[in-house]
Amino acid sequence: MNGWELLLDGFAAALTPGHLLWALVGVTIGTAVGVLPGIGPALTVALLLPVTFRLDASSALILFAGIYYGGMYGGSTTSILLNTPGESASMVSALEGHRMARSGRAAAALATAALGSFVAGTVGTIGLTFLAPVVADFATGFGPPEYVALMAVAFVTVSALLGPDLLKGIASLVTGLAVGLVGIDSQTGAPRLVFGADPLLDGIDVVIVVIALFALAEAFGHVLAGTGGSTVEPMRDRVVLSRADLRRSWPAWLRGTALGFPIGSLPAGGAEVPTFLSYSVEKKLTRHPEEFGHGAIEGVAGPEAANNAASAGVLVPLLTIGLPTSATAAVMLTAFQSYGLQPGPQLFEESGPLVWTLIASLYVGNVMLLVLNLPLVRLWARLLTIPAYGIYAGVLVFAALGTWAAGGTTADLLVLCGLGLVGLLMRQAGVPVAPAVVGLILGPIAEQQLRRALTLSEGDPAILISSPLTGVLWAVAALALAAALLAPVLRRRTRRE
Repeated sequence: MNGWELLLDGFAAALTPGHLLWALVGVTIGTAVGVLPGIGPALTVALLLPVTFRLDASSALILFAGIYYGGMYGGSTTSILLNTPGESASMVSALEGHRMARSGRAAAALATAALGSFVAGTVGTIGLTFLAPVVADFATGFGPPEYVALMAVAFVTVSALLGPDLLKGIASLVTGLAVGLVGIDSQTGAPRLVFGADPLLDGIDVVIVVIALFALAEAFGHVLAGTGGSTVEPMRDRVVLSRADLRRSWPAWLRGTALGFPIGSLPAGGAEVPTFLSYSVEKKLTRHPEEFGHGAIEGVAGPEAANNAASAGVLVPLLTIGLPTSATAAVMLTAFQSYGLQPGPQLFEESGPLVWTLIASLYVGNVMLLVLNLPLVRLWARLLTIPAYGIYAGVLVFAALGTWAAGGTTADLLVLCGLGLVGLLMRQAGVPVAPAVVGLILGPIAEQQLRRALTLSEGDPAILISSPLTGVLWAVAALALAAALLAPVLRRRTRRE
């Protein structure tokens, strides 16, 4: 069957009552937690992983995809009203959006964010529909040497892009790699990094690690900061977008989408770069330069569209080559693996109906999100009145219950608390958490592929650069490393000049 027939079959499955219900639950939860400061889609998916163990794979992945898209929508609310971005990709929206809110234009800022998210999400999902199968077909020719080189690209780019500097990114990555090595070596049968603790012989469950590093570390951080009683005044005005605002917004939506999806689709992409680029472009092209810095609506419309288009683009490398380029994508990779599915070129062949149902559900979820966000923005804003101690008390309860559901032993709870403290130390030191999750998930895969490659070559490491594709991938990794090393030097020189 061609792509259109497969997509239609996906819609037929996605529009069943059961899948529609899970899509609605996902986008509602995603929007609600996106509104709450500090709780993003990555943390929410991590908390709900154990809860969905009794669901079938398609229902669970539709739920997670809805949370993913919904969290991106809802994140604009806390950025605009509270000036507290839930994720780094939402930082740019807060620059102009919060100034609009403080000048009494919160409604217009939230409306352009919601509509821009819908436009960008729909266009991005269309791009995913047609680009993902092409990339998957290309990736079917990957052998162990190509996968080793690809993992090297992933490790370098994730360490460089998801942290404040390369050294801290590498420290986080090494932490994740070390945790991934705990347990029994699958080839030699020798225990690794268990330190005599028998419960660790089976390794540490990825779900427990993700919950600890995201949920517990975030809750512990609020305890240390003493921000348990913080709230915000809810929005009072109507959510409307005037004709003048609409005329200024729609070109920014299209430009943001054009920047967000291609960059988000790159293995070294993500959503941070296109949002900053979009803001710069809008600042240069605007006919109202005097408003920038004081609440320009284009400064909200463009970055929000770029953010949501990039979120759709991030699913391209995730589904086609199993490469997560954001924290939420890394947690979603864990969700796939918990159902025995390994995203990559074989996923479209072995689990085609599930993949196309998931893609079709993204279209459905995007419509649901628009219906939810525009009329119910005032309701989402009222969630900000819940004191932080109430929110994070619930997070701790769900974290403990989720860990017990995943493992069911006291040792798992002790590991959860220990890793939660590690996550807290990482946050206090400014070390990003996302590279640790990527290292934890991709590390064992990289080790397995490296061993296969060396077995094929009888121990000759030259096989790792034996094809033009591996050469290109190693060159990309080297360039990304060089760029990460040179960037601070160039920034210091620019400041001096």
